[in-house]
Amino acid sequence: MGIKEEIIDSFKVGSTLTKLIYINLGMFIIIGLGSAILTLFNVSSAWTGFFMLPSQFSALLLKPWSAITYMFLHLNFIHLLFNILMLYWFGNFFLQYYSQKDLVGIYIIGGILGGALYMAAYSIFPYFDGRYGELTGASAAVMAIIVAIAATAPERPIRLLFFGEVRLKWLAIASIVVSLLNVASENAGGNISHIGGALGGYLFVIGTRKGWDTTSWVNRVIDFFVNIFRRRAKMKVTYNRPKSDQEYNYNKKQEAENIDRILDKIKKSGYESLSKEEKRQLFSASEKK
Repeated sequence: MGIKEEIIDSFKVGSTLTKLIYINLGMFIIIGLGSAILTLFNVSSAWTGFFMLPSQFSALLLKPWSAITYMFLHLNFIHLLFNILMLYWFGNFFLQYYSQKDLVGIYIIGGILGGALYMAAYSIFPYFDGRYGELTGASAAVMAIIVAIAATAPERPIRLLFFGEVRLKWLAIASIVVSLLNVASENAGGNISHIGGALGGYLFVIGTRKGWDTTSWVNRVIDFFVNIFRRRAKMKVTYNRPKSDQEYNYNKKQEAENIDRILDKIKKSGYESLSKEEKRQLFSASEKK
């Protein structure tokens, strides 16, 4: 199996957390390679602004998609590495308490609120008069996850390098305070977006405690677009003879036995021991559930 097929298969069968990390990595690689190639031809890299969130509402109207794309875009490797590590670490904590759909929902909501507060600050505070900025990075989305976990399990201890054991609530509070102290720094917009992300994480937990599914609308939108692409991929029309009940039950039994065999193989030899066809069958079975 080629590298391309392995990456595609691992993305398909991976968790929501894996997919979020892959999207961030993919955006970084595509934008980075694109910019490098265009630079060799003396073409400006200003096209990357196509995906950045502008600080002005009038500019947002020209590229409304940037309200989403900015939270997956990193132009600096250290920025990307830090956010991915935080996303992986706290994303796994999050999944111990909430579902995978909640994770993608809080990521998007945190990013949207972070972007909204960023744009609002440029419109409200005189400090930003005459300035134009563009926001990138998953920091606001990751902050939402951190605060959501801290609000859910505030006393849970985690071990930090150089700091030893720290409770989640103090980590979240420290992150918010640091962002507040830097709202007038060189990265003022980014720190303001962190506050918006933190607000998103806190509101998510409050809503959950009251029985509100605050992330459901995000997942409905995502499912809508996913289903559109799936329908387009299955537009081929075929005519088959209807199966009898006996044939149907036999096929279902065969499929179940085959999946059990594949799962046993994973337990004994690991996922990498599967063939391309076995991985495809496993993915198809998970899609039907």
